[in-house]
Amino acid sequence: MSGAGVPAVELRGIAKRFGATVANRNVDLTVARGTIHGLVGENGAGKTTLMNVLYGAYHPDEGEVRLAGVAIALRGPADAISRGIGMVHQHFMLVDRFTVLENLLLGAEDDRWLGGAARARAALARFAADYRLEVDPDAVVEDLPVGLQQRVEIIKALHRGAEILILDEPTAVLTPQEADHLFRILRSLAAEGKTVILVTHKLREVMAVTDRVTVMRQGSVVADLATRDTDEARLAELMVGRQIARLQARAERRRGAPVLRAAGLRVVDAAGLPLLRDVDLTVHEGEIVGIAGVAGNGQSELLAVLAGLIAPSAGRVILKEADITGLDARERRRLGIGHIPEDRLRMGLVPPLAADESAILGDQREPDCRGALLQRHGAIRAATLARMHDYDVRPPDPGLLTALFSGGNQQKLVCAREMTRHPTVLLVGQPTRGVDIGAIEFIHRRLLALRDAGSAILLVSVDLDEIRALADRILVMADGAIVGELPADADERALGLLMAGIGQAAA
Repeated sequence: MSGAGVPAVELRGIAKRFGATVANRNVDLTVARGTIHGLVGENGAGKTTLMNVLYGAYHPDEGEVRLAGVAIALRGPADAISRGIGMVHQHFMLVDRFTVLENLLLGAEDDRWLGGAARARAALARFAADYRLEVDPDAVVEDLPVGLQQRVEIIKALHRGAEILILDEPTAVLTPQEADHLFRILRSLAAEGKTVILVTHKLREVMAVTDRVTVMRQGSVVADLATRDTDEARLAELMVGRQIARLQARAERRRGAPVLRAAGLRVVDAAGLPLLRDVDLTVHEGEIVGIAGVAGNGQSELLAVLAGLIAPSAGRVILKEADITGLDARERRRLGIGHIPEDRLRMGLVPPLAADESAILGDQREPDCRGALLQRHGAIRAATLARMHDYDVRPPDPGLLTALFSGGNQQKLVCAREMTRHPTVLLVGQPTRGVDIGAIEFIHRRLLALRDAGSAILLVSVDLDEIRALADRILVMADGAIVGELPADADERALGLLMAGIGQAAA
């Protein structure tokens, strides 16, 4: 890097179009060397496109990229890496069945026989000492928890010489303790003169760890602020172009009768390994029970068993007084169980279908949707349009292909389908994953309104802020079991310890 006053990164007048869609409009971004710079904005604001320009994955239609004051042309990610730019993607780019050391050597296999492996081991030891990036070089990646897998991604970027590190939603799968450790690592990297760009939806994290923050909206930069001069509410308002109302504290309310009960649920995989271990839980009328935990600890299997998508190896599912363990998903739906799945594209929608077809999935055989021989297309389209207006799905076009809606609008389409049925029980998996702050506010309010109308809601989320904002009580899962119950106002440290399988809480 050159002179002390020269920025590490300058993006000047960046424009990027995809057909008729303008992803970036004359974007300027300046990032000082040795700082942690936040980049925030709604889905579709242009953040990822901009970072892909910096990483060489996209070529800008207009504008230039400058590193240390020098204009450069990046021909691709390999070129960016060679110039000291590294990127840690939200979905890790590791080979699961390789060891940590083998992942570090990917792309430089010939160097393995020229001392590369020894140098990689030495680098791992150095990163552990300098930045507390401890990891076993001989561990197989798929055997590591997600927090350590992310650490391997950071190490891989540093080992390749990264001076500028881009992190995309880095805490989405971390416990609070792992997130805090990550922040300490980032501060150490910045103190050593490296530059970090943090792309995140979590404004509290922006306030906690960044030096400066840039806000994007509709492809343009709308603000660039010193973090100390702003707050979460102001950033949220800048992101969506309006004031975001905070959820009001909920009055104490007496929960109703038990509605959904799981007793001794077990699930094993094809190899006989346990995925669910003797899970017991009860959800009452008019309450939201939150399931907290690091992804991959049995939450997905629990939702699938309760929804009737997979059969348990042992245990029972009780709806009110009826044993429904042997009923399939369609039969459970008719009994009043709704399901907002964790993966909207694989389980909640069919992207090639029109929106009005996705909007009736699960109900397509019901009298409202089907006559004696044919679908009631007019009624379906009218009902879908009404739901779109009610749930602010944009654009409100029932004939538009599902795949052409943004992620947030796809999620609102799923929520509209499941919530407007006024289910007795609603199973909710990651309701705001990959959704911007405006859609998050909308979905949260609809969930609370459904609870207040008497539905029993089981909410699974890896986002602790979401769990604490919505849940009346919190169950924590680790290694396929419920390891404790905590009140909604439990502190993050207690939750994080339980999520990591440490500590105890009375159930």
